[in-house]
This record gives sequence, C-alpha cells and structure tokens, in this order.
Amino acid sequence: MEIKIYGTGCKNCVKLTENAEKAVEELGIEAEVKKVEDMKDIVEAGVMSTPGLGIDGEVKVKGRVPDVEEIKELIS
Repeated sequence: MEIKIYGTGCKNCVKLTENAEKAVEELGIEAEVKKVEDMKDIVEAGVMSTPGLGIDGEVKVKGRVPDVEEIKELIS
C-alpha cells in the first residue's frame, strides 16, 4: 500500500503525515507513507488545497487534516 501526503511542508501537512503514520502503525500494516511536495505533482493529482491524502493512487481527502481514526477507515 502507498499513502501519499500532498503538501509543501505546512503545519497541516506535517500533522497529516503524523496521523497517517500513526494509522499505519495502529493497523499493523505494510504501507509506505510518501510526501509529495512538488507543486506540479500536487496539481496533477487534483489537489488544489493542501494538504491532501492519497491511498493507492486515489486522492481521498483534500484541504483538511483527517484524524487517525478517519485515516484508518479510509485505509480499510
């Protein structure tokens, strides 16, 4: 599984990365949490408001920081 965090390093992007990593840890699954910071790549993914969360190539959340429980639901 690949989880992408779309954002340029803002505090919400950092928080989303932390929440995603914690969700992966709590679920005990194999997943790579990858940061996408290049604006061209962010826009091409359709994320116009950061942060964004992508799971296996599909953007699930744009413009907000879901909590750990919501991310766990999105992964499942």
